[in-house]
Amino acid sequence: MLSFPNAKINIGLNIVEKRADGFHNIETIFYPIPLTDGLEIANSDVVNYQFSSSGIPINIEDKDNIVCKAFELIRSKYNIPSTAIHLHKNIPFGAGLGGGSADAAFMIKMLNTQYKLNIPVKEMENLAGQIGSDCPFFIQNKPVFAKEKGDVFSKCSINLAGYHILLIKPDIHIGTPEAYANTKPAIPKQALELLIKEPIETWKNHIVNDFEDSIFPNHPELAKIKSDLYEQGAVYASMSGSGSSIFGLFKEKPTYTSPKHFTWIGILD
Repeated sequence: MLSFPNAKINIGLNIVEKRADGFHNIETIFYPIPLTDGLEIANSDVVNYQFSSSGIPINIEDKDNIVCKAFELIRSKYNIPSTAIHLHKNIPFGAGLGGGSADAAFMIKMLNTQYKLNIPVKEMENLAGQIGSDCPFFIQNKPVFAKEKGDVFSKCSINLAGYHILLIKPDIHIGTPEAYANTKPAIPKQALELLIKEPIETWKNHIVNDFEDSIFPNHPELAKIKSDLYEQGAVYASMSGSGSSIFGLFKEKPTYTSPKHFTWIGILD
């Protein structure tokens, strides 16, 4: 069985408050985009599972890979046979695009289908949540308004079908401690759920990613990329998640590319 786990972008991201458990409550909109990895599973004679990968190098042990963790989680609860797993990695790491989370969620969905486990959608979301906060989103893989740790969803009527997206990922790594270092959690003056209903041309004046205020001063190249996207004609541009990818939304297909950075252009469904 073959599937293509896709990335996501964040439209707006408000850091609302710090929680007692050390995490932060946020408000954001997750929107799926057609930048994908490839994930394949098949029955195997090996004990438990056999993992292989191609594409972007994955420099961790197999047992620490989020795909293998998803497999082990399902295997601990359901009777599934030994499985060969291959991941072709195309979504860049550390980009705020949820690539690893998508891989894990798609693994859960694929195992459910391949071995006829009949796991309900809500249970798959609960299982995905045990792996990571972003993972449950990729089970249904539809635009949602997300709150709390980014794992409580409500319907979102946003529709970006037909818009072109240009995504740029420079070779910059931003760890979680750095991302949150200078943030100031606060309840936003205007609700993101209402702002998103305004014309997209107005978003740049009102819809923000709070991580930009923390990250851009330390990485001015990211601010420059965002500015360049607006100069190229983007109607809206932003960092996704806690970075370091920057995306722009365009009415017409952009032509900008950068030989220095990972650059991808797609069209939204």
